[in-house]
Amino acid sequence: MHPILTGRGRILVYLAVWAPIAALLTIVLARGGAMAWWEAAVIAFPMCLLYAFVCMASWYLCRAIPLRETEILRLAGTHATAAVLCSGIWLVIGQALALLLDATSDFEGIDERYLSQLPILFLSGILLFLLAVSFNYLLIMLEASRRSETRALELQVQAREAELRALRAQIDPHFLFNSLNSISARVMADPAAARRMCLLLAEFLRGCLKMGSEESIPLIEELKLAEHYLEIEKVRLGSRLTVQREVDPECENCPVPPLIVQPLVENAVLHGVAPLLDGGTIRIEARRNGAFLNIVLENPFEPEGARKNGTGVGLKNVKMRLANLFEGKARLDVEQTEARFRVELQLPCGRS
Repeated sequence: MHPILTGRGRILVYLAVWAPIAALLTIVLARGGAMAWWEAAVIAFPMCLLYAFVCMASWYLCRAIPLRETEILRLAGTHATAAVLCSGIWLVIGQALALLLDATSDFEGIDERYLSQLPILFLSGILLFLLAVSFNYLLIMLEASRRSETRALELQVQAREAELRALRAQIDPHFLFNSLNSISARVMADPAAARRMCLLLAEFLRGCLKMGSEESIPLIEELKLAEHYLEIEKVRLGSRLTVQREVDPECENCPVPPLIVQPLVENAVLHGVAPLLDGGTIRIEARRNGAFLNIVLENPFEPEGARKNGTGVGLKNVKMRLANLFEGKARLDVEQTEARFRVELQLPCGRS
Protein backbone atom coordinates (compact mmCIF):
# COMPACT_ATOMS: atom_id res chain seq x y z
CA MET A 1 0.00 0.00 0.00
CA HIS A 2 1.14 3.55 -0.74
CA PRO A 3 2.45 5.11 2.51
CA ILE A 4 0.20 8.16 2.05
CA LEU A 5 -2.88 5.90 2.08
CA THR A 6 -2.00 4.39 5.47
CA GLY A 7 -3.72 7.17 7.42
CA ARG A 8 -6.39 9.82 6.97
CA GLY A 9 -4.06 12.51 8.29
CA ARG A 10 -1.45 11.73 5.64
CA ILE A 11 -4.06 11.92 2.87
CA LEU A 12 -5.26 15.31 4.11
CA VAL A 13 -1.71 16.67 4.27
CA TYR A 14 -0.99 15.33 0.78
CA LEU A 15 -4.11 16.97 -0.69
CA ALA A 16 -3.31 20.21 1.15
CA VAL A 17 0.06 20.28 -0.65
CA TRP A 18 -1.81 20.22 -3.96
CA ALA A 19 -3.90 23.29 -3.03
CA PRO A 20 -1.12 25.82 -3.87
CA ILE A 21 -0.40 23.84 -7.05
CA ALA A 22 -4.05 24.28 -8.06
CA ALA A 23 -3.83 28.00 -7.25
CA LEU A 24 -0.72 28.32 -9.42
CA LEU A 25 -2.44 26.45 -12.26
CA THR A 26 -5.39 28.84 -11.94
CA ILE A 27 -3.05 31.78 -12.48
CA VAL A 28 -1.50 30.06 -15.51
CA LEU A 29 -4.91 29.38 -17.11
CA ALA A 30 -6.14 32.93 -16.47
CA ARG A 31 -3.01 34.63 -17.82
CA GLY A 32 -3.56 37.12 -20.61
CA GLY A 33 -7.33 36.96 -20.16
CA ALA A 34 -7.63 33.51 -21.76
CA MET A 35 -10.08 32.57 -19.00
CA ALA A 36 -11.72 34.47 -16.21
CA TRP A 37 -10.00 33.70 -12.93
CA TRP A 38 -13.12 32.02 -11.52
CA GLU A 39 -13.43 29.85 -14.67
CA ALA A 40 -9.77 28.88 -14.34
CA ALA A 41 -10.31 27.98 -10.67
CA VAL A 42 -13.34 25.80 -11.48
CA ILE A 43 -11.18 23.90 -14.00
CA ALA A 44 -7.85 23.84 -12.07
CA PHE A 45 -8.94 22.71 -8.60
CA PRO A 46 -10.96 19.60 -9.63
CA MET A 47 -8.25 18.64 -12.14
CA CYS A 48 -5.49 18.94 -9.51
CA LEU A 49 -7.54 16.98 -6.97
CA LEU A 50 -7.93 14.17 -9.48
CA TYR A 51 -4.32 14.35 -10.67
CA ALA A 52 -3.10 14.09 -7.07
CA PHE A 53 -4.42 10.53 -6.99
CA VAL A 54 -3.20 9.78 -10.53
CA CYS A 55 0.33 10.79 -9.54
CA MET A 56 0.21 8.45 -6.55
CA ALA A 57 0.36 5.57 -9.07
CA SER A 58 3.98 6.55 -9.73
CA TRP A 59 4.82 5.05 -6.32
CA TYR A 60 4.29 1.54 -7.66
CA LEU A 61 6.29 2.36 -10.78
CA CYS A 62 9.16 3.62 -8.60
CA ARG A 63 9.06 0.44 -6.54
CA ALA A 64 9.16 -1.66 -9.73
CA ILE A 65 12.27 0.12 -11.08
CA PRO A 66 14.58 0.96 -8.15
CA LEU A 67 16.63 4.12 -8.61
CA ARG A 68 20.03 2.60 -7.85
CA GLU A 69 19.48 -0.70 -9.62
CA THR A 70 18.12 0.51 -12.98
CA GLU A 71 20.02 1.82 -16.00
CA ILE A 72 19.59 5.57 -16.52
CA LEU A 73 18.14 5.22 -20.04
CA ARG A 74 15.52 2.72 -18.94
CA LEU A 75 14.72 4.82 -15.90
CA ALA A 76 14.30 8.04 -17.88
CA GLY A 77 12.40 6.37 -20.71
CA THR A 78 9.95 4.59 -18.43
CA HIS A 79 9.09 7.62 -16.36
CA ALA A 80 8.90 9.93 -19.39
CA THR A 81 6.48 7.57 -21.10
CA ALA A 82 4.37 7.27 -17.96
CA ALA A 83 4.38 11.06 -17.55
CA VAL A 84 3.18 11.61 -21.14
CA LEU A 85 0.41 8.99 -20.81
CA CYS A 86 -0.81 10.29 -17.44
CA SER A 87 -0.71 13.89 -18.60
CA GLY A 88 -2.71 12.91 -21.72
CA ILE A 89 -5.31 11.10 -19.62
CA TRP A 90 -5.45 14.15 -17.34
CA LEU A 91 -6.18 16.43 -20.30
CA VAL A 92 -8.96 14.14 -21.55
CA ILE A 93 -10.58 14.23 -18.12
CA GLY A 94 -10.21 18.01 -18.09
CA GLN A 95 -11.82 18.17 -21.52
CA ALA A 96 -14.79 16.15 -20.21
CA LEU A 97 -15.11 18.56 -17.29
CA ALA A 98 -15.00 21.55 -19.65
CA LEU A 99 -17.71 20.01 -21.85
CA LEU A 100 -19.96 19.51 -18.83
CA LEU A 101 -19.43 23.13 -17.76
CA ASP A 102 -19.98 24.39 -21.33
CA ALA A 103 -23.50 22.93 -21.21
CA THR A 104 -24.41 25.53 -18.57
CA SER A 105 -25.12 29.17 -19.39
CA ASP A 106 -22.56 30.47 -16.86
CA PHE A 107 -19.64 28.72 -18.59
CA GLU A 108 -20.64 29.04 -22.25
CA GLY A 109 -17.62 28.72 -24.55
CA ILE A 110 -15.32 27.39 -21.80
CA ASP A 111 -14.64 24.28 -23.88
CA GLU A 112 -12.91 26.35 -26.60
CA ARG A 113 -11.02 28.40 -24.04
CA TYR A 114 -9.87 25.15 -22.38
CA LEU A 115 -8.61 23.77 -25.71
CA SER A 116 -6.46 26.89 -26.19
CA GLN A 117 -4.65 26.00 -22.94
CA LEU A 118 -3.84 22.38 -23.84
CA PRO A 119 -0.09 22.88 -24.51
CA ILE A 120 0.59 24.51 -21.14
CA LEU A 121 -1.64 21.99 -19.36
CA PHE A 122 0.12 19.09 -21.07
CA LEU A 123 3.56 20.35 -20.00
CA SER A 124 2.24 21.04 -16.50
CA GLY A 125 0.93 17.48 -16.25
CA ILE A 126 4.30 16.02 -17.29
CA LEU A 127 6.16 18.23 -14.79
CA LEU A 128 3.79 17.38 -11.92
CA PHE A 129 4.09 13.65 -12.62
CA LEU A 130 7.90 13.83 -12.66
CA LEU A 131 7.82 15.80 -9.38
CA ALA A 132 5.65 13.03 -7.92
CA VAL A 133 8.22 10.47 -9.12
CA SER A 134 11.01 12.38 -7.34
CA PHE A 135 8.90 12.62 -4.19
CA ASN A 136 8.16 8.88 -4.27
CA TYR A 137 11.83 8.00 -4.70
CA LEU A 138 12.53 10.16 -1.66
CA LEU A 139 9.87 8.27 0.29
CA ILE A 140 11.40 4.96 -0.76
CA MET A 141 14.85 6.11 0.36
CA LEU A 142 13.47 7.23 3.73
CA GLU A 143 11.69 3.90 4.13
CA ALA A 144 14.91 2.04 3.32
CA SER A 145 16.79 4.22 5.82
CA ARG A 146 14.23 3.42 8.55
CA ARG A 147 14.52 -0.28 7.77
CA SER A 148 18.29 -0.03 8.01
CA GLU A 149 18.04 1.73 11.38
CA THR A 150 15.60 -0.89 12.64
CA ARG A 151 17.89 -3.65 11.44
CA ALA A 152 20.86 -1.96 13.11
CA LEU A 153 18.94 -1.78 16.39
CA GLU A 154 18.00 -5.45 16.08
CA LEU A 155 21.64 -6.32 15.48
CA GLN A 156 22.63 -4.26 18.52
CA VAL A 157 20.16 -6.18 20.66
CA GLN A 158 21.40 -9.49 19.26
CA ALA A 159 25.02 -8.41 19.85
CA ARG A 160 24.19 -7.47 23.43
CA GLU A 161 22.50 -10.79 24.05
CA ALA A 162 25.48 -12.63 22.54
CA GLU A 163 27.82 -10.51 24.64
CA LEU A 164 25.99 -11.37 27.86
CA ARG A 165 25.88 -15.04 26.93
CA ALA A 166 29.63 -14.90 26.34
CA LEU A 167 30.12 -13.14 29.68
CA ARG A 168 28.16 -15.81 31.50
CA ALA A 169 30.21 -18.45 29.69
CA GLN A 170 33.37 -16.62 30.78
CA ILE A 171 32.80 -17.49 34.42
CA ASP A 172 36.07 -19.25 34.97
CA PRO A 173 35.54 -23.04 34.78
CA HIS A 174 38.44 -23.37 37.18
CA PHE A 175 36.48 -21.30 39.69
CA LEU A 176 33.53 -23.71 39.40
CA PHE A 177 35.74 -26.80 39.58
CA ASN A 178 37.67 -25.43 42.55
CA SER A 179 34.44 -24.48 44.31
CA LEU A 180 32.92 -27.93 43.78
CA ASN A 181 36.14 -29.61 44.92
CA SER A 182 36.19 -27.41 48.02
CA ILE A 183 32.58 -28.33 48.74
CA SER A 184 33.38 -32.02 48.26
CA ALA A 185 36.39 -31.79 50.60
CA ARG A 186 34.32 -30.10 53.33
CA VAL A 187 31.24 -32.29 53.18
CA MET A 188 32.64 -34.69 55.77
CA ALA A 189 35.12 -32.47 57.61
CA ASP A 190 33.00 -29.30 57.86
CA PRO A 191 29.40 -29.84 56.69
CA ALA A 192 28.35 -26.32 57.72
CA ALA A 193 31.04 -24.73 55.56
CA ALA A 194 30.16 -27.02 52.64
CA ARG A 195 26.49 -26.08 52.93
CA ARG A 196 27.31 -22.36 53.11
CA MET A 197 29.54 -22.63 50.06
CA CYS A 198 26.74 -24.41 48.13
CA LEU A 199 24.31 -21.61 49.00
CA LEU A 200 26.79 -18.91 48.02
CA LEU A 201 27.58 -20.64 44.73
CA ALA A 202 23.87 -21.02 43.92
CA GLU A 203 23.22 -17.36 44.75
CA PHE A 204 26.14 -16.26 42.60
CA LEU A 205 25.03 -18.29 39.57
CA ARG A 206 21.43 -17.15 40.01
CA GLY A 207 22.58 -13.53 40.04
CA CYS A 208 24.61 -14.03 36.84
CA LEU A 209 21.60 -15.51 35.04
CA LYS A 210 19.27 -12.76 36.26
CA MET A 211 21.58 -10.01 35.07
CA GLY A 212 21.59 -11.44 31.56
CA SER A 213 18.12 -9.98 30.95
CA GLU A 214 19.01 -6.46 32.14
CA GLU A 215 20.49 -3.61 30.12
CA SER A 216 21.82 -1.85 33.20
CA ILE A 217 21.69 -2.45 36.94
CA PRO A 218 22.42 -0.32 40.04
CA LEU A 219 26.04 -0.44 41.15
CA ILE A 220 24.98 -1.94 44.48
CA GLU A 221 23.58 -5.01 42.69
CA GLU A 222 26.81 -5.48 40.74
CA LEU A 223 28.82 -5.21 43.96
CA LYS A 224 26.56 -7.73 45.71
CA LEU A 225 27.32 -10.26 42.98
CA ALA A 226 31.03 -9.57 43.40
CA GLU A 227 30.62 -10.11 47.16
CA HIS A 228 29.02 -13.52 46.57
CA TYR A 229 31.99 -14.45 44.42
CA LEU A 230 34.48 -13.24 47.02
CA GLU A 231 32.66 -15.06 49.82
CA ILE A 232 33.00 -18.30 47.88
CA GLU A 233 36.69 -17.67 47.31
CA LYS A 234 37.11 -16.85 51.00
CA VAL A 235 35.81 -20.30 51.90
CA ARG A 236 38.29 -21.82 49.46
CA LEU A 237 41.31 -19.60 50.21
CA GLY A 238 40.60 -19.04 53.89
CA SER A 239 42.53 -16.28 55.65
CA ARG A 240 44.72 -15.77 52.58
CA LEU A 241 41.97 -13.58 51.11
CA THR A 242 40.70 -10.41 52.77
CA VAL A 243 38.55 -7.66 51.26
CA GLN A 244 38.31 -3.94 51.98
CA ARG A 245 35.24 -2.18 50.62
CA GLU A 246 34.76 1.60 50.46
CA VAL A 247 31.60 2.54 48.59
CA ASP A 248 30.14 6.04 48.71
CA PRO A 249 26.36 5.68 49.36
CA GLU A 250 25.77 8.46 46.84
CA CYS A 251 26.86 6.24 43.95
CA GLU A 252 25.11 2.99 44.96
CA ASN A 253 22.22 3.60 42.56
CA CYS A 254 24.36 4.65 39.59
CA PRO A 255 23.43 2.44 36.61
CA VAL A 256 26.22 0.22 35.29
CA PRO A 257 26.32 -2.51 32.62
CA PRO A 258 25.74 -5.94 34.20
CA LEU A 259 28.85 -8.02 34.89
CA ILE A 260 31.20 -5.08 34.26
CA VAL A 261 32.94 -5.25 37.65
CA GLN A 262 32.84 -9.02 38.05
CA PRO A 263 35.69 -9.79 35.58
CA LEU A 264 37.90 -7.26 37.39
CA VAL A 265 37.23 -8.95 40.74
CA GLU A 266 37.97 -12.37 39.24
CA ASN A 267 41.22 -10.97 37.85
CA ALA A 268 42.19 -9.66 41.28
CA VAL A 269 41.69 -13.11 42.84
CA LEU A 270 43.04 -15.30 40.04
CA HIS A 271 46.09 -13.23 39.05
CA GLY A 272 46.66 -11.36 42.30
CA VAL A 273 45.83 -13.11 45.57
CA ALA A 274 45.64 -16.80 44.61
CA PRO A 275 49.26 -17.18 43.37
CA LEU A 276 50.68 -15.65 46.58
CA LEU A 277 51.60 -17.98 49.40
CA ASP A 278 50.47 -15.48 52.02
CA GLY A 279 47.54 -14.21 49.98
CA GLY A 280 46.60 -10.58 50.30
CA THR A 281 43.91 -7.90 50.43
CA ILE A 282 41.65 -6.79 47.62
CA ARG A 283 40.45 -3.21 47.97
CA ILE A 284 37.26 -2.11 46.23
CA GLU A 285 36.44 1.60 46.15
CA ALA A 286 33.53 3.38 44.42
CA ARG A 287 32.96 7.12 44.46
CA ARG A 288 30.91 9.70 42.60
CA ASN A 289 33.01 12.25 40.70
CA GLY A 290 30.61 14.81 39.23
CA ALA A 291 28.83 13.19 36.31
CA PHE A 292 31.05 10.11 36.50
CA LEU A 293 31.33 7.00 38.64
CA ASN A 294 34.85 5.93 39.60
CA ILE A 295 35.45 2.32 40.63
CA VAL A 296 38.93 1.30 41.81
CA LEU A 297 40.19 -2.24 42.47
CA GLU A 298 43.62 -2.88 44.00
CA ASN A 299 45.24 -6.20 44.75
CA PRO A 300 48.71 -7.53 45.59
CA PHE A 301 50.66 -8.55 42.53
CA GLU A 302 53.54 -10.84 41.71
CA PRO A 303 54.60 -10.53 38.05
CA GLU A 304 55.89 -14.10 37.80
CA GLY A 305 52.70 -15.57 39.29
CA ALA A 306 50.53 -13.47 36.98
CA ARG A 307 52.39 -14.70 33.90
CA LYS A 308 51.88 -18.30 34.93
CA ASN A 309 48.14 -17.80 35.39
CA GLY A 310 47.44 -16.17 32.03
CA THR A 311 46.97 -12.82 30.38
CA GLY A 312 43.89 -11.14 31.87
CA VAL A 313 41.45 -11.61 29.00
CA GLY A 314 38.79 -10.15 31.31
CA LEU A 315 40.42 -6.69 31.11
CA LYS A 316 40.35 -6.75 27.31
CA ASN A 317 36.69 -7.76 27.29
CA VAL A 318 35.76 -4.97 29.71
CA LYS A 319 37.56 -2.41 27.52
CA MET A 320 35.69 -3.65 24.44
CA ARG A 321 32.35 -3.44 26.23
CA LEU A 322 33.06 0.11 27.39
CA ALA A 323 33.97 1.14 23.84
CA ASN A 324 30.76 -0.36 22.43
CA LEU A 325 28.42 0.89 25.14
CA PHE A 326 29.73 4.38 25.88
CA GLU A 327 31.50 5.45 22.65
CA GLY A 328 34.55 6.94 24.33
CA LYS A 329 32.77 8.39 27.38
CA ALA A 330 34.07 5.62 29.67
CA ARG A 331 37.57 4.35 30.26
CA LEU A 332 39.57 1.65 32.02
CA ASP A 333 43.00 2.57 33.38
CA VAL A 334 45.51 -0.03 34.57
CA GLU A 335 48.48 0.72 36.80
CA GLN A 336 51.00 -1.98 37.66
CA THR A 337 53.93 -1.90 40.05
CA GLU A 338 56.18 -4.60 41.45
CA ALA A 339 53.84 -5.27 44.36
CA ARG A 340 50.41 -3.84 43.48
CA PHE A 341 47.97 -3.98 40.60
CA ARG A 342 45.44 -1.16 40.29
CA VAL A 343 42.44 -0.90 37.94
CA GLU A 344 40.30 2.24 37.71
CA LEU A 345 36.98 2.14 35.89
CA GLN A 346 35.25 5.43 35.02
CA LEU A 347 31.64 5.39 33.78
CA PRO A 348 29.07 8.12 33.07
CA CYS A 349 26.54 8.23 35.89
CA GLY A 350 23.31 10.20 35.55
CA ARG A 351 21.18 11.01 38.54
CA SER A 352 18.83 8.08 39.32
